[in-house]
Amino acid sequence: MTTDDPLARTELTFLLGMGFQLVLAEFVRRVAEAGYPDLRPVHGLAFQVLRDGGVTGTELAERLGVTKQAAGQLVDDLERRGYLRRQPHPGGGRRRLIVLTERAVEHLATAGRVLHTLEAELAAGVGAGDLAVLRTELSRLIRHLAGDSPPPLRPLW
Repeated sequence: MTTDDPLARTELTFLLGMGFQLVLAEFVRRVAEAGYPDLRPVHGLAFQVLRDGGVTGTELAERLGVTKQAAGQLVDDLERRGYLRRQPHPGGGRRRLIVLTERAVEHLATAGRVLHTLEAELAAGVGAGDLAVLRTELSRLIRHLAGDSPPPLRPLW
C-alpha cells in the first residue's frame, strides 16, 4: 500500500517520540490549568512510585532509573513545596521513608481525571477500537524488547 502521508514513511522511533511528546504536552497543559502549574512529568512519576506507602531514597532512585543524588534533589525540592515528607523508616535505623502529603495525593487524583478525559477524547478522535489496538500493539512491542521486566520510564524531560 502506498501513501502520500510522510508520517507513514517516518521511522518508528520518531513516530513514538512525536506521539508521546504531543500527548504528554497536552496532559501537562491540562494539569497546569487544573491548579498544578509547578509540577512536571518527573514529579508525577515520583508520586506514582510513592503512592503505595512510600519508599527510601535509594528505592526511589532505582524505580525512577536515576542516581541517588538526582532522587535526593527531587525529594528536597518536592518536600520544600509541600508535596512530600520524610519520616522515620518503620524498620528503624538511619533510613528515612519518603511519603506523599495530602497535597500530592490530591494532585494524583486530579492528574488521573485529566488523563482519563484525555484518553477518552483521543478514543473519540481516532476511534476507540483503533486506540485499543494501538495500546495492545505497543504493549506487545515493549514485551518483545523488554520481556517481563519493562524498564523504568526515565524522567529525562
